[in-house]
Amino acid sequence: MQLLTTAEAASYLRLKERKIYEMVAEGSVPCTKVTGRWLFPKAELDHWLAASVARPDGLTRRDAPPIVAGSHDPLLDWALRESGSGLATLAVGSEAGIERFLAGDAVAASMHLHALDDISADANVAALAARSDVQDAVLIGFCRREQGFVVAAGNPLKLASIDDVIAKHARMTMRPKGAGAQLLLLALLQQARQTVDKLVTVSPLCPTGPDIAQAIRAGRADAGVATRAVANSAGLDFVPVVWEPFDLLMRQRDYFRPPMQALLKFLHSDELKGRAREMGGYDLSAAGQVRYI
Repeated sequence: MQLLTTAEAASYLRLKERKIYEMVAEGSVPCTKVTGRWLFPKAELDHWLAASVARPDGLTRRDAPPIVAGSHDPLLDWALRESGSGLATLAVGSEAGIERFLAGDAVAASMHLHALDDISADANVAALAARSDVQDAVLIGFCRREQGFVVAAGNPLKLASIDDVIAKHARMTMRPKGAGAQLLLLALLQQARQTVDKLVTVSPLCPTGPDIAQAIRAGRADAGVATRAVANSAGLDFVPVVWEPFDLLMRQRDYFRPPMQALLKFLHSDELKGRAREMGGYDLSAAGQVRYI
């Protein structure tokens, strides 16, 4: 895999480095972080560019690129690799992933939505049922995940709720607009009758859970919304809030094609079950189930 530095990616895309950093913060460009440096897989950039090509009306759209866009999840990343599916991921947040999928810019969307008035509601299914443009799509369960506050080891501020975060002026990381974790944070604030401006927030935005963990480990933040698996992998503490469904949205025709079939078959493997136990905070009882059609 050819990896480009920020400067090389800027040159390749004919953009300024500052713009690249802005796009990373927004979660709008494919990238990965290794030993504190942002790197950009050239093949992912090529897929990303091809997916954004504007076409004249009437021109048949090619098959969607082999990308699962949407919410980031470390177990899903691992499953895509180990299953031999050949599918890549693009972490842009749940709502942005759905829009990319519907536009034909991704073969599937990974999603975990939250209703502002009820964090325990099945918001994934409700959101699809309310739309009129997903008739030929199917929602497949990947897992249920334990979501909550990732905090420093030992939880030095003794945070137990969103009220504690506000009262103790904990520095809070934020996710991009439309990310499932950000929707959960907004729901928790509404439930507590609080608003975002009551939070002490830090910049830049964190596109993924591991970015939140990095900010906390570096001492730049005190807390952020992410999964137990993210906290465990970073050696941080975790304050549980809710178990949420984490699903894959795909076209019915793509469900039967080899890449997706390779992944779906792997969902029932002992290897995935073992990995989920190691990472912690996963329930695979709904893996592979049709949740909406």
